Amino acid sequence: MVNRTAAAALVTCTALLASTGCSSSFGSGGETAQDNGGRQHLTVLIASSGDAETKAVKEAAAAWSERSGHTVTVDVAKDINQQLSQSFAGHKPPDAFYVNSDQFANYARGGSLYPYGDQVEDADDFSPRLRASFTHDGKLVCLPKDTSTLALAINGELWEKAGLTAEDHPTTWAQLEEVAGKLTTGGVTGLVVNGEYQRIGAFMKGAGGWITNADQTEMTADSEQNVRALEYVRSLLKSGSMKYAGQVDTNWGGEAFGKGKAAMTIEGNWLTGAMRLDYPDVEYEVVPLPAGPAGRGTLAFSQCWGVAAESAHRAAAVDLVKHLTTGAQQLKNAEAFGVMPSRTSALAEYAERNPSARAWAEADSYAQGPVTVAGFDKVLTQFNTDLAALATADPEKILADLQRNGEQALAKGD
Repeated sequence: MVNRTAAAALVTCTALLASTGCSSSFGSGGETAQDNGGRQHLTVLIASSGDAETKAVKEAAAAWSERSGHTVTVDVAKDINQQLSQSFAGHKPPDAFYVNSDQFANYARGGSLYPYGDQVEDADDFSPRLRASFTHDGKLVCLPKDTSTLALAINGELWEKAGLTAEDHPTTWAQLEEVAGKLTTGGVTGLVVNGEYQRIGAFMKGAGGWITNADQTEMTADSEQNVRALEYVRSLLKSGSMKYAGQVDTNWGGEAFGKGKAAMTIEGNWLTGAMRLDYPDVEYEVVPLPAGPAGRGTLAFSQCWGVAAESAHRAAAVDLVKHLTTGAQQLKNAEAFGVMPSRTSALAEYAERNPSARAWAEADSYAQGPVTVAGFDKVLTQFNTDLAALATADPEKILADLQRNGEQALAKGD
């Protein structure tokens, strides 16, 4: 999985949504419409990372159907952002669906999402950070379906070949720079990552900076901390000990890592499934990201389970989402396709069951959540474009542009 946003666009329903409307008919006030004998038929749209995730969601939906007496059709999107936008515009949305964090605020502000958080008695079992990511106008709109964080993956064979041991695992930026240099030789680059803020942003957090303030009401992009972070990354890129995935003819850091073109990469826990499936013979371990000048820093990613405001089956859809987000189901999902539970109780059990994933699980306590501001997706797209040229660009200018673009987006959202 490339990341929780990009990898979500792997798998179809535009025609269904646009023409037949793969949701059932709507009641004007969101009242529950009943089918034959009181049974309801719900439609669910997901953005799957692969067959394992699709199978897990369908099996969970089937189990709920058996318990509730209702029926569910699970469709897999090719481009969930596009398909949801079309379905909302056509007033024929699916009843429940994945919501990407970069689009959450757009949908919430537009009135497309039914805020059901106050109907979840144990909502506080989800971390405050995750709940904040999917809160709009003071209401918890939708439950986070899982969580992922970033950590440093190390190729064991290449590490040993460079004469390094476990004592050399980098815990600071200076140590990361040193081992990345030692690991860079021949066709191997010490560190390969995706050239985007979803990876490089971890250095901003480690330096004590971030894109916005805590409540996402002010831009903090052009800070000294962020400049220091980008200057550090630029120095690694200039030295050649760090490259972007595209520079080594791969699509993402995990592919470069699996093919032995990278001795280290910065990726989320979805790497586990990808390595098991595509590169089962590669031995590796995962350690926390090295601490920056301000301490430990990493990023967190999540999606939430949205319920359509225009759904005729809102009560049933909320009940389905509750089933899909139980601790037991989240642990099943973790086993099936590598995501971590978004419930804190289930996450603790996950860490005990999966000691090799402990670095990812423990990072959840200090991870930085995504920016979820309406209209901000375009700002971040431009930021990623600028970061692609970081090796030869001026970090201060990149951040000044991000600051200006972000302030404009925040002003429009007021």
